[in-house]
Parts: sequence; structure tokens; C-alpha cells
Amino acid sequence: MSERRACSTIKADRKTVRYRSRRAADAALRTRMRELAAERRRFGYRRLHVLLRQEGLVRNRKRTQRLYREEGLTVRRRRGRKRATGARAPLLLPALPNTRWSIDFVHDQLACGRRLRILNVIDDVTKECLLAVADTSISGKRVARELTALVARRGPPAMIVSDHGTEFTSNAMLGWTSENRIAWHFIAPGKPMQNGICESFNGRMRDELLNETLFFGLDHARAGIARWVADYNERRPHSSLRYLTPAAYAATLTATGARRSNPDQLHRSPVAPSAPLRQSQAPTLASAG
Repeated sequence: MSERRACSTIKADRKTVRYRSRRAADAALRTRMRELAAERRRFGYRRLHVLLRQEGLVRNRKRTQRLYREEGLTVRRRRGRKRATGARAPLLLPALPNTRWSIDFVHDQLACGRRLRILNVIDDVTKECLLAVADTSISGKRVARELTALVARRGPPAMIVSDHGTEFTSNAMLGWTSENRIAWHFIAPGKPMQNGICESFNGRMRDELLNETLFFGLDHARAGIARWVADYNERRPHSSLRYLTPAAYAATLTATGARRSNPDQLHRSPVAPSAPLRQSQAPTLASAG
């Protein structure tokens, strides 16, 4: 049967039958996407799109999502234990860097089965990891020494947030906070989301580093953690910072002097006229939902 007669029978347009796609070949883009997905196994298509866009390979997010799905690179979710759900109120965050730090421990083990603890300190505004100390045992005195070195390098914060771990409630830490005149806020028992920023960082560290790497010794663990922290601060796009890196966002705050915790506020017009110069105002707080 001829093409004309066949198209007439099925009521199809001959132009549709003769059409050939003119879409450019995606071989190079697919190859680079597979390489990035193999390098960063826990990244979804959004973060891969940011990395590909930085390399100038793609601009359309929908194209990245289509190729990501066709290549079968979807990240599998790890099943966790069930947790009770309840009402959660947003926490008030200071809108200035180095105002409030969050501190917490992450637990892991070496290949030989020996216990490993990691002390993480996070800036709540820039989301930077200021400190990541790995050791088999970290006491309250060790925490005080590490924080003293960090304060000397970066300056003292107005407040530090933590849970009720014995290292944070020890006499050594109570003496340290009194000596340095730094307010220490303990979250309510059983409410880890009151320290959600550090908990989120701990989850990213466990998902992207600890669950993906087998450490054969303490020095090996320290080197791997240092590389991952440097990558997290300087190269990894952060979703709550409009996919900027924490280091780039901190540089933006330093350069502009803007007092905000959300980059979108740069493009927002004020909803009310500014207060008179003689009127005193309380320190600005931005709500992080």
C-alpha cells in the first residue's frame, strides 16, 4: 500500500509520518551527567543541573530532568525508622553570619569496628561547616578546646545551640561558657528539630559520606571528612540558599552587608516605609520555615 493511501486510511497527516526529529545529539551531555552522578551518588537532578549549568552544558532544567529520567539515575531513598509526626513551629533565625552556631555529634565506626565520633559546628545563617572533628572519643574538655580555637579564628558567636549531651552539660563546658560569656541554649528533650540546621547537615554527611565510604583508620577518616567538608562549603549547591554554595553565600553577605537569611529578599521591595532614624528598633530576626 502506498504512503498516501495508508495515511488516508488511518486519517493521519503525511507530514507527521515523514517528520524526523532535529533535536541536537545529547551524547556529551548524557556522558557528563553519568560521570557526575557516579561521582556524587546522592545528588538528584536539581543539583546535577546546577553543576551542568556551571559547566555551560545545559540551561533548561526540564531537559536535564528528562535525560536524568531516561538514564535511570534516580536516587533510591534509604528506608529509615518510622517517626511520629506532629505540629512543628518555625524557628527564629538571626539574619547575620556568626551570630548563632549549632553543634552536635555524628556517630560512625571504622572498618575494624572501632567507634568513631564526629563533632560538627554549623553557622545557622550561612550553613557553613565551621568545624568537623573526628576521633574515637571526644570529652567535654576536648569540645571546649576545639571551640576555643574556633572562636580565636572566627570570633565569638552570640549563642550556641545543642542538645543535652553529657559533653555539653559537663562542668568543663559550663565553665567555658561562663568564661567566654557566650549564651548556650539547650533544646527541649526529644525535640531534635529545634536544632534542625545541624541535624540536616548531619543527615547530608551520613547520606553522602559516611554511608558511602569505608574508613580503614582514624587518619583515613579525618582526611576523607576534611575533603568532604571543603567540598560541602565551596562546591556543593545548597537548596535553602537558592543553590549557592555556603562559601559563596557568605561572601555575598559580606560584600553586600545585607541582613537577611534568604537571598530572595534582595529582590523584594519593602512592604512598609522604613522607621524614622530616631526610633530604636529591635535586632532583625528572619523566620526560617
